[in-house]
Amino acid sequence: MEEIEVIVAHSARTTLRVGDVFLKIDADQARARVEVEAMAIAPIPTARVLWHQPPVLALAVLPGTALGVLGEPSTASPAAWAAAGAAVRGLHDAPLPPWPGRSLDEIASELDRECEWLIANGVLPAGLVRRNREVAEAALRPWRPVFTHGDLQITHVFADGDEITGVLDWSEASRGDAMFDLAILTLGHEERLGDLLAGYGEDVDLDAIRGWWSLRSLQASRWLIEHGFDPSSPGCEFDVLKSRM
Repeated sequence: MEEIEVIVAHSARTTLRVGDVFLKIDADQARARVEVEAMAIAPIPTARVLWHQPPVLALAVLPGTALGVLGEPSTASPAAWAAAGAAVRGLHDAPLPPWPGRSLDEIASELDRECEWLIANGVLPAGLVRRNREVAEAALRPWRPVFTHGDLQITHVFADGDEITGVLDWSEASRGDAMFDLAILTLGHEERLGDLLAGYGEDVDLDAIRGWWSLRSLQASRWLIEHGFDPSSPGCEFDVLKSRM
């Protein structure tokens, strides 16, 4: 008898693995629809949709393994990282999805709210928060919208040897900043940025990528804490913020 493996579970979403099938249970049906639509139009490998009966989405398991996990060194080869960069470039060069992304004003307002919460609740030293808020400013500039994955964590990109076999979790896909995807994929793995860009190519704003590292870590910390994750674990969000000092 096959066992049920809990991949992730919190109040917003639960993902289970049963044999060769992932079952995603999402409380937000609009988000689930975006995921299905994004995978249908993305020009790069994604997991195969087996069926979708809200609130459950069934996906075929991707071959290979993730490029790595946050907080641990990636064992993937430089060639695999370069292949990931080439795949991301293919996504960014594709036609825009028909739905919009968040505006610059929305992102900046949310960032300021999260910074205030971190300081008011004594989660992080005020000086650390303020320094990273300054670094994040480099990301808060006008950009040319591209087709972005929107949550391109290292655990969402799968490789078999030096080849990318697929990308998971498209529920945040939208029109957005290309540098955001590059930053999220290398969050906590800054030493792999060069390998990634070897496949991605030119037209890269390194200051914006650094800004998104800080911005993402500041923005995500409260959500992580409230949903049972620990951003203070070695190599995770708090260490990313401390590295900017």
